[in-house]
Amino acid sequence: MWFFDALTSGFQHPTDPGRLQWFRIVFGTACTLRFALAFGQGGWNRFAPGSLSSHLAEQRFGPGRARCLITGYRPALIVRTAAALALGSGTFTRPALLLVLAGAAMELLYLKSPNAVRYTLLTGACLLLAGNLGHGLHIEHSRSTANTWAQCLLVLITTDIYWNSAWQKIRSPQFRSGLYLAQWVHVFTQVREQLPYRRQYAVPGLVRRHAGNLTDRDIRLWRAVAASVITAEIALPPALLIPQTTPYAIVAGITMHAVFTCLKPRQLLTFSGLTIGTYLAFAV
Repeated sequence: MWFFDALTSGFQHPTDPGRLQWFRIVFGTACTLRFALAFGQGGWNRFAPGSLSSHLAEQRFGPGRARCLITGYRPALIVRTAAALALGSGTFTRPALLLVLAGAAMELLYLKSPNAVRYTLLTGACLLLAGNLGHGLHIEHSRSTANTWAQCLLVLITTDIYWNSAWQKIRSPQFRSGLYLAQWVHVFTQVREQLPYRRQYAVPGLVRRHAGNLTDRDIRLWRAVAASVITAEIALPPALLIPQTTPYAIVAGITMHAVFTCLKPRQLLTFSGLTIGTYLAFAV
């Protein structure tokens, strides 16, 4: 298996640099979508004078630092979106990547749950360590060690994300029982019309009608779903590394993330897009 050969050889095992170049395109595209969506739903006016966000920033950072954040916020939105587009298209790749990472890190200053930002920074750091990110949309397929270290890191990060997520779910009796998922879908079904940004959720009507209650049947159904998710998160990393099972693992992973993203399109668009993109790094 190439991954263990790379580890034992001190990352001198040649790999296909095109794997990381494809991921660079996926990374740039996902960040472009995320940054473009940040202009909507009040994002452009987040730090408007007198807003709650401005007040919280002043309390957290003090007047001087908060003023710097408020002043630079809108220009940063524009610059990082343009940089993400340039990164995906392979124009000024490394400067664009640095601007994208800085623009993503800015969200750590005001988002309440910045997990997607941390994951973006981790995967982006792998690209930053790659020796050959390519130029434009041209993909190179010659064997070299330029991207071996970065590719191994990307595999490790994705494996850690999956296995840590599975471990947290295993430790949660409410999730394992199916009750958490059943309650989430039930509550959403009841209050979806009152949600301020209800378009950011996309639970299919079929699911709401046939699995949106709290009957014993619904809970059993969601228990099976919970068990399937845990199993998939544990099995996907090794299955992606084994050539014979890679195609099946890719289909299973895409299906799982498509379901997750349908539940919360805006919140999970970046995470699902980047995670599926990292599958490129599992093949040599």
